[in-house]
Amino acid sequence: MNLARTIKEWLHPKEICVTQELGRQGEEAARQFLEKAGLSFLCANYRGQRGEIDLIFKHRGVLIFVEVKSRTSKSWTRPAAAVDSKKQRRLSRTALQYLRQCGNPEVTVRFDVVEVLTTDRKIIEVRHIEDAFPLAHPFRYG
Repeated sequence: MNLARTIKEWLHPKEICVTQELGRQGEEAARQFLEKAGLSFLCANYRGQRGEIDLIFKHRGVLIFVEVKSRTSKSWTRPAAAVDSKKQRRLSRTALQYLRQCGNPEVTVRFDVVEVLTTDRKIIEVRHIEDAFPLAHPFRYG
């Protein structure tokens, strides 16, 4: 844990707990939404050396790495806007590490984003953005 986060947790412990709870709630809502859509759940919160992938699914021979972004409805921008090029590179590296650990299977990979909007701790919208971004440059697979 870095120093800035440690100080923030010390100064505002309740804020960190609320944010973590929103994240857990969003991931569970995204998982249920995608399972209802027919995707097969494989893994949650896969941690690699350089990052984490929220959810991993498989559907019709495609391995789907899912980034879940949860926000309150009061936010100014869509949650997916937080998945910038830096985050995409981190997700790509982590996905490649996952694939190596699985023996580099011959599958197509896809990166999706699920936005979860809440109001008063209740889910008001779940939006699935399929194929939200490609494997980040210069990475390749397959």
